[in-house]
Parts: sequence; structure tokens; C-alpha cells
Amino acid sequence: MALYLLLLMLTACAAVPQDLSGKMFTFPQQTNTAQVRLTTSRQVLGAVTVCLRSFTDLRRDHSLFSLATPSVDNDIAIYVYANVGIHFTIRNKAVLFGGQDYKLNTWHSICTTWDSATGLAQLWLDGKPSSRKSLSTGSHISGPIKIVLGQEQDSFGGGFDINQSFAGMLSDVHMWDHVLSPCQIQDYASDLNFPPGNVLNWRALEFQTEGRVLLEDGQKNCS
Repeated sequence: MALYLLLLMLTACAAVPQDLSGKMFTFPQQTNTAQVRLTTSRQVLGAVTVCLRSFTDLRRDHSLFSLATPSVDNDIAIYVYANVGIHFTIRNKAVLFGGQDYKLNTWHSICTTWDSATGLAQLWLDGKPSSRKSLSTGSHISGPIKIVLGQEQDSFGGGFDINQSFAGMLSDVHMWDHVLSPCQIQDYASDLNFPPGNVLNWRALEFQTEGRVLLEDGQKNCS
């Protein structure tokens, strides 16, 4: 009973929102276990914007963001195909944004947007927009949501593959239930004032880490 109460207390503490301003998650090695699980109470999404910053030297394909529901393992996924482009998936339907200048050993700002009303999706890399592409129209994301950083879910909360895992640093993860304006996305990319995410907010983030993931001070250019 004492052990159960201790585990319950640790879980409760991990779920308390934390302000991660100036922080980053470091994934120091490639594994099929290291992950950050993000918590949201939202269960229906008809439009989304997801923004994050990443730094890696991986030359292979890797996952940046994975959201699954019990019925759809890739309800939202942001996935880098090395030397090809960035895949954005909604409801198991994906589009490839090719020709992106996704350099190694460089901090990148990545934002993806989608609106079910129009079905249009777009990628913004370092504040620069891609072509808008047709994705999934009229179908909302619904159901209990699990969000994972560092791994790609091939099942609800699991099915991880080391060859899809992320190694490097991730920071400033925000998610909204609507499409941000171009100016707001450019403000995010430039680290200027922008409205924090109302689904995931880096300044009030509920999360749990599993495996070897470190929460560290961020690395910024000295002025």
C-alpha cells in the first residue's frame, strides 16, 4: 500500500503544469524507450497548429511529434524523411513537404497547420511557408489523446521503433486548436511575443519523461 501511495504521489507531481521557458528536452541517445508524454484534456480537434524547435545530427528518418487516439495511431504526426522532406500526417493521411532546408546541427523552428473545414495543411520552417496542400477534409480528431515526443506511435501509446526515434534537443512545444495567422507563426519563429498554445503550452506544460531524457537549460546565441 505504501508503495502504491508513493507511485500515486509521484504521478500526481509529474502532472503539475510547469513553466519550461528557457528549457529544453535532451534525448542524448537513440532508443525505443526515451520519450516525453504530454498531457491535454482536449478530446476533439477540428483544426490545429503545432509548433516546436528541434536540433539534431540524425541523418536518418525520425519523429518530431506523435499524437494518437485509440482508433488512429497517426492522428497527428510530424516526421522528418532524411534528404527528402517533412511529412505531416492527419488522421493517417499524410502529405510530404519537400525541398525544405532542414540542416543538421542547427536549431529549427517548425510549425504545421491544418483545418478540417478546408482540408488545407501547411508547413512553416524557420518562419518560411511551404505550399498549402490538401489533406483531410471534414474529419475531426476525437477520442482520448496521447502525445509523445521522441518516439513515433505505431499503436496507442506504444509500438516504438528505435529507427524512428529522435535524438537531439526539443524545445518550445505549443499546440493550438486553430490555425495561427502567418504573422503569429513568424513571431513564434523569431522568438517574439505570440499567444501561447491553448492545447499544449510550453509555459504551463503537463508532462512525464520516460527513459533517458534530460530537462536542461536551453542553448541560445549570446548577444
